[in-house]
Amino acid sequence: MARLAQTEGLTETQEEILEVVHQFVEEQIIPVAQELEHSDSYPQEIVDGLKELGVFGLTIPEEYGGLGESLLTYALVVEEIARGWMSVSGVINTHFIVAYLLMRHGTEGQRAKYLPKMATGEVRGAFSMSEPGLGSDVSAVSMKATKLDDGGYEITGSKMWVTNGGTSTLVAVLTKTDEGAESAYQNLTTFLVEKTPGFGDVEQGIIVPGKIDKMGYKGIDTTEMVFDKHKIAAEQILGGEPGKGFYQMMDGVEVGRVNVAARACGIANRAFELGIDYAQQRQTFGKPIAQHQAILFRLAEMATKVETAHTMMVRAARLKDQGKRMDVEAGMAKMLASEYCNEVVEASFSIHGGYGYSKEYEIERLYREAAFMLIGEGTSDIQKMIIGRALLKEYAIEAGRGV
Repeated sequence: MARLAQTEGLTETQEEILEVVHQFVEEQIIPVAQELEHSDSYPQEIVDGLKELGVFGLTIPEEYGGLGESLLTYALVVEEIARGWMSVSGVINTHFIVAYLLMRHGTEGQRAKYLPKMATGEVRGAFSMSEPGLGSDVSAVSMKATKLDDGGYEITGSKMWVTNGGTSTLVAVLTKTDEGAESAYQNLTTFLVEKTPGFGDVEQGIIVPGKIDKMGYKGIDTTEMVFDKHKIAAEQILGGEPGKGFYQMMDGVEVGRVNVAARACGIANRAFELGIDYAQQRQTFGKPIAQHQAILFRLAEMATKVETAHTMMVRAARLKDQGKRMDVEAGMAKMLASEYCNEVVEASFSIHGGYGYSKEYEIERLYREAAFMLIGEGTSDIQKMIIGRALLKEYAIEAGRGV
């Protein structure tokens, strides 16, 4: 059989891109990931290398200087990068979502202004919905953009868990605006906020306090972002029309869930590789532990989960590329991949025994990274609500008819 997580039906260009990224991961990411992760150091050299490879413009159309590749290509690249070090995939994830939002919902002027510089990595994107007390109820966004007499807006409030909050220069921010609509969802607007990279006072009325100290997902800057009467022009509204923010952001989250699924697949694949390698080297009772039935069965289960998660992720990405609705498929892929990722990592951790608890071994890092996959872009419970409601709608029985 072929190695795990292979994808059928790829073009020659896709194969070439993945081969280049695989080589980059093997040579430039895996050898330094442990040291950078444990020191919580930003991987600047790796990021510069990704810029040279064109990864920041992977899905941006060629007319704007990008490679014009599909969501599937992007997801497979993310899977490969996460296999090397999940934090690096986070560097490009929110950047990708902002570029996607511009491509799908931006005005022509916004696309022309930002996409060429995003393709080169000169402009770095971040994506911000969460707030300190928000949770999963997006309709309860409290950050408010108040319209001023000159037609512009003034934004006040706080955002939380902003990935790339320090290094980004363009942030898609969801705010509440007064559109007079009865539905709270129709009173939300996405603004394209420009800022300088760094921490502290990064722009008029914007403070990025500093990096949030996390148990995993190290290296990348995850921050809070505080707005205090930040003035912004109406032309910075995504798409040029207020009140569309919820639907725009949910579209971004949909592709974000494919991204998280891809990351989870990459972590799981690496955990399997580490586990099966260690099981063939470690000996007990005079033979490699891989020859003990308990370990052999565990490896079989791990491999099956890696393959299943990868297949679900690829299917969701392909549906999106075909222009089909795939909120359910994206939710299924994200839920399954994240939960299987945790199970595969835990199994590999167990195979390593006491050594898995040592920071010298890579599986210790993966153990902490896998936990984040259960949370990013919505917990499994949120995915189950989306999936369950869709199933009830699709399989609804006629009134008065029994089963």
